[in-house]
Amino acid sequence: MDSINTDTSIKERVYQQYARIGKCLSSDKRLEIMDLLSNGSKTVECLAEQSGMSVANVSRHLQILLEARLVKFSKKGTYAIYSLGDPAVIDFLMSLWNVSENRLSDLPRIKEDLLKQYEGVQTISKQELLQKMEMDAVIVLDIRPRDEYEAEHIQGALSVPLEELDEYLHTVPCHMELAAYCRGPYCSYTTQAVEHMQNRGFTAYRIDEGVHEWNRD
Repeated sequence: MDSINTDTSIKERVYQQYARIGKCLSSDKRLEIMDLLSNGSKTVECLAEQSGMSVANVSRHLQILLEARLVKFSKKGTYAIYSLGDPAVIDFLMSLWNVSENRLSDLPRIKEDLLKQYEGVQTISKQELLQKMEMDAVIVLDIRPRDEYEAEHIQGALSVPLEELDEYLHTVPCHMELAAYCRGPYCSYTTQAVEHMQNRGFTAYRIDEGVHEWNRD
């Protein structure tokens, strides 16, 4: 009987450790911070700017994520640079997004609502885009901040951060087709950028996948 009690105690301790990760994921803001970090390392100040949170709130959420070892940091001068704790955390996030999309009907509706705001914007499939890329018939633009492009990007894509898009379009012939991606299917910046390119007279497409979805497909 003592061995049974010991086994039960060990099992309880294991699930308690698993629950530490679950508690970390109970905050939508912490999930957003992890999603941002999946695109590249960032300072607290950068995370605050990109998430719309205060530096104090970001710091508080990061401390919780640090305790669960989901993120880590290094020092660069006076700045703390945060990143995900391990590449496996990205795989975990991707699995979480996939399960959520499969089980929660609200998520497809949110995506539909996003696309309805930009009804004239075309989404190109990965297969069709790859065919166009092989024929040099399209330019793929990564409109994320340049540091995120440098961390990981779709092979063959050019780094054109959103704030530099207008300047870049002046260098491209109007007959050239363009396709843009950002941080995944729920990132509105991609759709806004494609609509802007279309308004400038370009044939442009929205890429549904972010870099992680693309490179892991």
